[in-house]
Amino acid sequence: MHGSYLRFPADLPVAGRQVMLRLRVRRFTCQDASCGRRTFVEQVAGLTRRYSQRTERMRSALAEVGLSLAGRAGARLADVFGARVSRNTILRLVHALPEPQLQVPRVVGVDEYAMRKGRVYGTVLVDVEARRPVDLLPDREAGTVAAWLAEHPGIEVVCRDRAPFFAEGARVGAPTAVQVADRFHLWRNLGEAAERCVSRHRPCLRATSAQPPPSRCRRRCRHRPRAGRRGPPGTGSPTAPAPSTPPSTRCCLPATADARSSDSSA
Repeated sequence: MHGSYLRFPADLPVAGRQVMLRLRVRRFTCQDASCGRRTFVEQVAGLTRRYSQRTERMRSALAEVGLSLAGRAGARLADVFGARVSRNTILRLVHALPEPQLQVPRVVGVDEYAMRKGRVYGTVLVDVEARRPVDLLPDREAGTVAAWLAEHPGIEVVCRDRAPFFAEGARVGAPTAVQVADRFHLWRNLGEAAERCVSRHRPCLRATSAQPPPSRCRRRCRHRPRAGRRGPPGTGSPTAPAPSTPPSTRCCLPATADARSSDSSA
C-alpha cells in the first residue's frame, strides 16, 4: 500500500440539507514495471467511481431528473431539494448513461424530420406500440431505410407516409412486413383531395350563388276571388264568396305549357 487520502463525495440531501461524506480511501502501488500508472486508488463498489464528486445514487437521481426535465428545468428542481448543480452537469450525467437495449419493435413507424428545414432531412423510426423513438437515420434515402430494416429482423408492420423512397426501403429491407399508411397522412391526403375537388367546382358554386332570388308574383291569383265580387243570390252578403269555391292561398305560378293547352282547348 502506497498511502491513503480523504475524499468528500456529495450524497443525496436529507431534509433539504446537503450531505457530504468523509471517506478515506487507500492508494496502492502497481508491481508491474510495464504499467504506465504506478499507483491506483481503490473504489467502493456502489458508492464511488473514478474522478467523481458525487455518490452513485446521487448521480442516478440527477440523471433521472435530467431525463425528465432536461437541463435548465432539471437544475431548478435539483436546487429545490438541496442538490445545487448546473444545467451542464445534469446534461453530462445524461450523456454518460449507457444506451438502452431496446427490443426490436413489431410495428415500426417511419417518417422524416428536418435537421435544417427545406434543405437537410433525416429519418426517424418509432416503436408504434410503445410510442417511443427507436433510432434516427442521417438521411431519407431508400437504401438507408432498407439497411436498417434488414439489420432488425422481426418487424411485422411498417407504418409510413406515402413517400416513394420509404415504400421502396420497406419493400427491400422487410419484404414480409405489411405496409400501412399512418392516420395523420390519411386525414391530410383526404383533406387535400377535398380541397382540390372544391377548387375545381368553384365556378359552379359562384354561378349558383349569383342567381337572383325568386320575386313575388304580382299578378292577381286566378283562384282567389276579388274583393268587390258579389256572391250568388241568397248568400246573405253581397261580397261573400261562393260556397262551392273556397278561397285559395296558393300563389299564382308562371303559365306553363299545360296551362296554355288547357286554355286553348276551352
